[in-house]
Formats: sequence, C-alpha cells, structure tokens
Amino acid sequence: MIAIHNARVLTPDGPLDTDLTLADGKVHNLAAGEATTHLDAGGALVGPGFVDLHCHLREPGFEWKEDIRSGARAAAAGGYTAVVAMPNTSPAIDSGHLARFVADRGREVGLVEVVPAGAITMGRAGNALAHLDELFQAGVRLFTDDGDGVADAGLLRHAMEYVAERGGVIAQHAEDPGLARGGHMHEGRISSRLGIRGLPSLAEEVMVARDLALAALTGVRYHVMHVSARGTVDLVANSKRSGLRVTAEVTPHHLSFDHSRVATMEPDFKMYPPLRTEADLAALSQALQEGTIDAVATDHAPHAPYECEVPFEEAPRGVIGLETAAAAVNTAVELAPMLFFERMSVTPALICGLSSQGRWIEEGSPANLVIFDPDISWVPETFLSKSQNSPFRGTKLRGKVLATLFQGRLTHQAWS
Repeated sequence: MIAIHNARVLTPDGPLDTDLTLADGKVHNLAAGEATTHLDAGGALVGPGFVDLHCHLREPGFEWKEDIRSGARAAAAGGYTAVVAMPNTSPAIDSGHLARFVADRGREVGLVEVVPAGAITMGRAGNALAHLDELFQAGVRLFTDDGDGVADAGLLRHAMEYVAERGGVIAQHAEDPGLARGGHMHEGRISSRLGIRGLPSLAEEVMVARDLALAALTGVRYHVMHVSARGTVDLVANSKRSGLRVTAEVTPHHLSFDHSRVATMEPDFKMYPPLRTEADLAALSQALQEGTIDAVATDHAPHAPYECEVPFEEAPRGVIGLETAAAAVNTAVELAPMLFFERMSVTPALICGLSSQGRWIEEGSPANLVIFDPDISWVPETFLSKSQNSPFRGTKLRGKVLATLFQGRLTHQAWS
C-alpha cells in the first residue's frame, strides 16, 4: 500500500486538501492509512495521470531512435500513465498482429498503458485501406496515417464510413501534400529572410476543411492532430457549433514558440507542422483555454543525435516532448488546476476511450496518478528518451512532475 500525504487532490467535486491511500491498484480512501510506502506531496497537486493521444515510440523498426521501453520510461518521467503510439513504424501498424505486438510490449514493460493507433491505409501509402477489421478486433480505436495525411478524399471517405459504424476515431495529420511539398518551416517573413522554402498555413487549413465536409457526410468522430494555425482553430470552432463530432489537439511546442526560433537554424526547432506566427500561437493558447482545442498531445518524435547533425534543410522533422510537456504547458498557458488536468488527462482519455485513465480521484478509482507541483521551476538538460532532440533544452520551465503511479505502482519519482 502507498500513502500520499499533504496533497491537493483533484476530486470530482474539485480540489481537496487531504491524504490518500492506494491499495490493489485503486484509490483505497481519501485519508491516511497503513502503508509500506509514504510519499509527502508537500501541497502539490495529485490528479489523474496524463494521457498522450499522439506519440512516436518507434518500435518496431526504428529502435535506435526510441523503443517502447525507453519511451515508456520517458513517459512515466513526464507524468503519463497512458500513451497512444503512432503507427508510422516499420512495418506500419496496418494489421491486427502488429497492433497486438505493440500493446503486448507495453504490458511487458509495465510503466504506462501503451495503446496502439492503427494506420488508415496499407503501409501508410495512401492507396488502399488497412486491415481495419483486424485492427478493431485487436482493440484499436484511433486510426491515422500520421506522418502523412490521407490525400485521396474518396479513400478517406470509405475509411470514415467504416470507422463511424464501429465507433472509432479518424485522426488526421492535416497537411495537403501539394501545398506542403518541399517546405522546411512556416511560409512567412522569417522563411523569406532565410531563403528557405516555406510551408503555408493553408496546407493545414485546406485538408481540415475537406475532412470536416467528409465528417459531416459520414458522421465519423474526427480528430485534428497537432493544430498549428489560427485558421484551423476557426474551422474547428465552426464545426463544433454546427454539431459535428470533432476534437482537436495542440502540442506544447506550438504553444511555446513561434517561427522566429527557426532563425537559429537549430534542428531542434524543425517540426511539422512548423512553428508559425505570434498570432497563431496566441490563437492556439486561447483555443486551449476555451475548449475549442480539447487536449494537449506531445507528438513526441525522437531522432538519433547523428540524424540531427546536418544542415537544417536536411534534418528530420519532429522533436521529443514527453518529459517536458506538463511543465511547458503550465509555463505557456494560464490554466486552473482542474482545467489543466482536463486538457492533459481527462479529455484525452475520453477521446481514445480509455476507461481506466483520466478519472478524477475518488474512492475506488484507478490509481493511475501524477503528483505535479505547478510552482517548481527547473531547466531540462538531459532526457531519459534515447533521443535528445528537444526544443526545451536549456529553457526555464515552471511545473515539475514529482511522482507518477501506474496501476498503484510507483513508476517515477523525482525525490532523492
């Protein structure tokens, strides 16, 4: 049994200053009790463990960048108790046995719940539908060709119709390939000054607008991944007002940085969608506060150090984020504790249908928890991830994960 003392516990009725005791993988009671392990939260928040809708664990096929064990270790350090692993692996997760492999590896590691997403198309090539029936039978509920958008509208319509009938979610990497082709950063004044080919916001907005029309036709639950542009925010807001079943996510780095950071030519600021303007950043922050954007997702994208030791245009796209996400969001956006955990835990769990995750704390609730102090400042320098490509390295952040508990077991603690 584990007892947590001096905690500000986030219950269904709001924050409560109390102790709590965990036993048999559940919250035993909201009071101190007999325990073999005692943790002093020191007044920090104790809430549902964070849930990441969008991360790249790279296994199978790219284990030199990350694998499920190292990614799970990084996730636990970031306060996560569940992560949705993207299917752009090698081979792509387009069949049931591959999805079961990822889930089984997650259970074997045992640090977080690893939930496989399934590809929409075979090999993520955009030509034919993946084995959606097998993926559903393997427990997959979120489908995406992340890393690429599905350009063929007719094929995507068929996928939406199939997934809608079975209650799943289509999640889109919204990037029109024609408009995005050859771009390395946001198309704007910084790209013009640097002489680097830009990637316009319209590449994202055009695909989202098309997909929302298809979602209205098919009735599917549609999720917009890593929103970066204020035009996309407006599209999502309008679709929600019209009653469409649409949700959206934003990354910590798109809440924290604008395209001026790319002027350093550091590969750690190369991500897709790219960092955009100050106005886009402000719109994303406001949308997260107001609920137009439903959740924060890391888009944790590890790349080995040698891959990034190249000129900016040749560097791979994507950055790591599991270990810094909560602190980065807490630093960038003013969110009250309950709203912070809604965006980081509760709503992401609802979107991907994880019944044992994202639950406000009460007697009998699953002991998937994080202890998070929003007032501690720190500077990340090294990471548990195999890869170190973080835009937050050397940046002062506010808010620190003190401990993570998965199924009632302590999977990470920052105390010495």
